[in-house]
Amino acid sequence: MIPSSVLLDGGDEAECCILRFPDLDLKDPLPLAAKSNHRVELDTSVRKKYAFARKKAFALFVKAKEVPAAARCPPATCRVGQWWECCGRTFPDLTGMHRHVATQHSSDIQQQTGLILQQLAAEAGTSGNPASADKANGLRGPPYNSQELSGSLPDTSHISSDELTSTRSSGEGEVLLYYCYCEVENPERLCGWQQSLCQQLHLTGKVRIASEGINGTVGGSKVATSLYIEAMVSHPLFTNILSREDFKRSAGGARCFPDLRVGVFEEIVPMGIEPNEVSYKETGVHLSPEEFHKEVEQYLSQAQSDTVLLDCRNFYESKIGHFRGCLAPDIRKFSYFPSYVDENRALFENKRVLMYCTGGIRCERGSAYLRAKAACREVYQLQGGIHKYLEEFPDGFYRGKLFVFDGRFAISSNEDVVAECRYCGAPWDQYTLCSSPHCRQLVLACPGCRAKGFTACCPACQEKGLELAARPSGRLAKEECECTDRRQRVPAQHAGGSVFGAGR
Repeated sequence: MIPSSVLLDGGDEAECCILRFPDLDLKDPLPLAAKSNHRVELDTSVRKKYAFARKKAFALFVKAKEVPAAARCPPATCRVGQWWECCGRTFPDLTGMHRHVATQHSSDIQQQTGLILQQLAAEAGTSGNPASADKANGLRGPPYNSQELSGSLPDTSHISSDELTSTRSSGEGEVLLYYCYCEVENPERLCGWQQSLCQQLHLTGKVRIASEGINGTVGGSKVATSLYIEAMVSHPLFTNILSREDFKRSAGGARCFPDLRVGVFEEIVPMGIEPNEVSYKETGVHLSPEEFHKEVEQYLSQAQSDTVLLDCRNFYESKIGHFRGCLAPDIRKFSYFPSYVDENRALFENKRVLMYCTGGIRCERGSAYLRAKAACREVYQLQGGIHKYLEEFPDGFYRGKLFVFDGRFAISSNEDVVAECRYCGAPWDQYTLCSSPHCRQLVLACPGCRAKGFTACCPACQEKGLELAARPSGRLAKEECECTDRRQRVPAQHAGGSVFGAGR
């Protein structure tokens, strides 16, 4: 591992980039952009250093999107030169890529610029005697926890670009899924490091950061994802909290996501409740996959009336795969889960609740909510989620596919098909998007029905799609659909959810 500042090598200016005015707030991603009512006179040296940092940020961003032509097609047919990929588009020339970055990613460049300045200022302030350095240079130390920003970026100088980007043209890559609840004092700075890390490794995906932790799923080559894991577990903020085993791996790659999105949010999983009201520190009892398997086995064999096997995912996830005998709420978003519990208290009263989700993160907040509301007698959760369970029990009590939030839609460990075609009822569990542009919801339509033109999620969308095809200039109305009109936001107790069969 090497410090990220080594990647910013631009000559002697990088070494002497000391910010020489005391009122500079390093939390501002554009620290030198003076407002009209609060202008700061900067000397030529500081202006040059800011220009250097911004140029370096721009260059790093563009470099991260670079894809050698050889990695995209066979050498015999490939054009000479390099291409760039960003936001699902391919740019064959550098000018076009520069224009795209300048117009579409200004906030990313601003964030990266601030991070570079912070790193350089921190290094200047800690070299030698910090106190004397501050006194001599008039530098106020940046108000941040060094553990959050200290992060280092992997040394990729010995790795070819082809190795980092191979998954863009082939299936030899993987997708990582992980989360880590911990106290983050400055999410914005952790966000900047995460953005730099993913860009350097040519990773795509989604990463949510909040004061309560980090939640991410990223895809890339196996070389890149391995380096990502090492960088994460080596980061001082995650030491002794996040382990290599906490990362769930599945076949995929950078192609599974259209781009990279890293951002700061109120919650790392959107439940709609402030983290300080329902804390991740008050969760249920974590069960290993083996312990959970034994509990489910006992639940199914004895038909325990005092136990509820609760799937806390969305309806479209449990529809294509679930544990036998589970209660699957008919909800469309996890933010509806608290209301579902409130409206259906009788389902959980004086019961033992065994709950599970994809990777475990929703159970952290879901179990905490059940406990906070005293909704049940006891609550247990599957550690590592279905992902980890299937690694140990691919032919266990979970049947069907595991829904994932990327371009694959689902991954499987067994041959069971538990869902059916929306139109003919034939066994089918491969989602596609509704063909009507105004909707784009998920639909299960078998090849036979799709060949007949049934490609929408409901008759209303089918009609609307044909109408829009005849009038391409027509305005789109989002979610104008029978599916959403028919589904209650929070199902009442008498329709509390689907209970899937318990028989093996």
